[in-house]
Amino acid sequence: MAVLTRERSVVDRPPPAPRNKYPKWARRAPLLPALIFLIIVTQLPFVATLVISFMKWNSLDPAGRGFAGFDNYVNVFTDPDLRSSVVNTIVLTASVVLISLVLGLGLALLLDKKFKGRGFVRTMLIAPFLVVPVAAALIWKHVLYNPEYGLFNGILNWLGFDAQPDWISTMPMTAVVASLVWQWTPFMMLILLAGLQSKPIEPVEAARIDGASPFQIFRYLTFPHLRQYLELGGLLGSIYIVQNFDAVFTITSGGLGTANLPYMIYQTFYQAHEYGEASAAGVIVVAGSILIATFALRVVSSLFKEEAR
Repeated sequence: MAVLTRERSVVDRPPPAPRNKYPKWARRAPLLPALIFLIIVTQLPFVATLVISFMKWNSLDPAGRGFAGFDNYVNVFTDPDLRSSVVNTIVLTASVVLISLVLGLGLALLLDKKFKGRGFVRTMLIAPFLVVPVAAALIWKHVLYNPEYGLFNGILNWLGFDAQPDWISTMPMTAVVASLVWQWTPFMMLILLAGLQSKPIEPVEAARIDGASPFQIFRYLTFPHLRQYLELGGLLGSIYIVQNFDAVFTITSGGLGTANLPYMIYQTFYQAHEYGEASAAGVIVVAGSILIATFALRVVSSLFKEEAR
């Protein structure tokens, strides 16, 4: 009897409805124009740059245009000026990222405490990151560094020092690094502050009850929790700073040994008119940025997985 009932229920069950393949495309179709526009704007110029990077192309010598193979890439790594610009790019990026992370961590720890006027202080500290990069470089070059009317020399004069140094000439790379640190520290502060505010409070309260000092709480609880946020800030900052052109161009004009790779690309393209070498250097910058971005996306993915847990 049970078998007959089971067979009858199987017979009476309606056949499964055919799967409709169109709703997925119906949802994705509105995004297609944006995707096509993105490909045209970003990928086609990069493909053109990649093709030009394998060509010998100087606009002042149209007759000598032709296929160069990997010669342009070899020139990027063997030319003393271009090789020096690669080193400057690494030094500039590493210095700005590390100093910004340390200062951003200190400011984030400060803003994580409750005090009167914390919202106003937070807004003021974020302000440098919102300044246009060229405007920020001009502020540092003329308002702060100028040897005649700059703020730094004004402070020295007010304190009674006779020295009126030319900050850009005496320490050019430091001058560029300082301006970028001022602008990128708020970015690192925001990322680390978000990490601090997502920290669970129960382990901290338990550590305080057990008699742990503030340094021990930071060393064994806060810092391990912030490790991935520090990695994320460092990777995202590296992606943007490795491509920085504004500060070097505005403050030192690439002189005094401060020319980085983006500035050398500009100089090679617009002044030397070597389109092939400039394109090869640009491809190297893009490849480095993609490599850093890959690690950044992995860190973001791991952060999301931890939040989901």
